[in-house]
Amino acid sequence: MPAKKKSKLIHPTAIIHRTAQIGAGCAIGPYCVIGEHVEIGEQCRLHSHIVIDGHTCLGRENDIYPFCSIGLGAQDTKVKSGINRTVIGSHNIFREYVSIHGPGGAGGYTRIGSHNHILAYGHIAHNVQLGNHVTMINVATLGGHVIVEDRAVIGGLAAVHQFCRIGTMSMIGGCSKVVQDIPPYMICDGSPAGSRTINKIGLERNGVSEEAQNALKKAYKILFRSDLGGTNALAKIERDLPPLPELKHLIEFVRASERGISK
Repeated sequence: MPAKKKSKLIHPTAIIHRTAQIGAGCAIGPYCVIGEHVEIGEQCRLHSHIVIDGHTCLGRENDIYPFCSIGLGAQDTKVKSGINRTVIGSHNIFREYVSIHGPGGAGGYTRIGSHNHILAYGHIAHNVQLGNHVTMINVATLGGHVIVEDRAVIGGLAAVHQFCRIGTMSMIGGCSKVVQDIPPYMICDGSPAGSRTINKIGLERNGVSEEAQNALKKAYKILFRSDLGGTNALAKIERDLPPLPELKHLIEFVRASERGISK
């Protein structure tokens, strides 16, 4: 609905630009500020004191808690002029003081999928690509251009360096310093973070078969506990272990790494 036709679900102190697009059934609480290029899908809830600006598009049924900041300019001294977009899916929860920045280059994107749970003070920097069903515990921080695959868990106070990748169903321990890629299905911890073992609980919760779990455990030992180099280790995994989808993804992820993987 047009922003100027405020419904009973929009608090009178909210400031909404007349060209902003607000979906049906949205609840917008006190002192929220919505910019002119913002699109908010149906049934979203903005509790209070939230700023959404830039060319930002949100899907439906997102739950945004007080003092979040979404879509504002990147914290980057090299920001270029031009239209930059922040695209967010549906059914996300952003707790208090979460900050999500728009991209730092003209024509770029910051993208967040759906069903993510970002706890208080989480920071998602410019050009981040965040998948679905990701959990970021309090004060977890993602640097610019980080890629996070589906169902990853990032522990509280963990910091991820720019351009790193976080693999699917991986888990990063609290207070970890991540400077290289985190392989899929692994638990990583420390400063700098290293791969400790497979994320068995996460695999079980996400319905990964026992066969795949056992194969991933063997792959972990070959990759991280043998004397084989990366290329030889991957070749041994392909040769000796079954061609399961999880192993194929692990191998492809490691081969594509530009920063190296956390060992």
